[in-house]
Amino acid sequence: MLVQGWIASQVISVDEETSMMKAYTLMKENNIRRLPVVRKGKLVGIVTDTDLKEACPSTATTLDIYEINYLLSEVKVKESMSKDVVYVKPDETVEFAAVLMLENKISGLPVVNDQHNLIGVITQTDIFKALIHISGVYKGNVQLAFCLEDKAGSVKEVGDVIRSFGGRMVSIVTSYDLADEGYRNVYIRIKPMEHEKLAQLVKMLEEKFTVLYTVKESLDQIKSRILPKL
Repeated sequence: MLVQGWIASQVISVDEETSMMKAYTLMKENNIRRLPVVRKGKLVGIVTDTDLKEACPSTATTLDIYEINYLLSEVKVKESMSKDVVYVKPDETVEFAAVLMLENKISGLPVVNDQHNLIGVITQTDIFKALIHISGVYKGNVQLAFCLEDKAGSVKEVGDVIRSFGGRMVSIVTSYDLADEGYRNVYIRIKPMEHEKLAQLVKMLEEKFTVLYTVKESLDQIKSRILPKL
């Protein structure tokens, strides 16, 4: 999936001439920790809540709160922003955006076009939503995991067995990272099945393939999934 399908339709940004006080107010009002900084629509930097803290006088200062607020109203965003901005393009994949965040230890990315015009932001929350979408967890409450030989047709063989029991697949994800050489792990999520029919399917799959696990989940538990107070 492409980034352009998961960015917020309305991006909150500030001009480089905006005061740090105004930037702080925007972050607080919108419950965000970073703001893209633009100059005539083009991305030129990022200002974060950390930058704001560093712009504030030391706690040992003798200035009162009004004097501190005045100083912050005078300091421009361009004086404290980071100019080394990691960004992603709208026609790049969500997976690539996730790698950029992981490798750079950041929780969000500005999205820019080829002219470096800011067109949106993608965050970790957006990545989580995309992952859930890809996994099909809202459509299928059963996940079957296999270790299969890395050869043509191996996934089809599993799919044929699932379909023979009336099972309907909603997602198939493959990974090589945790499998031995010459094999791959395959994770198949299927739509809900009647309990006895599912048990028969799992038994047949275990006879024919290496099944790593079978998990049946209930999204009804989400609201109640809170650790009880001791």
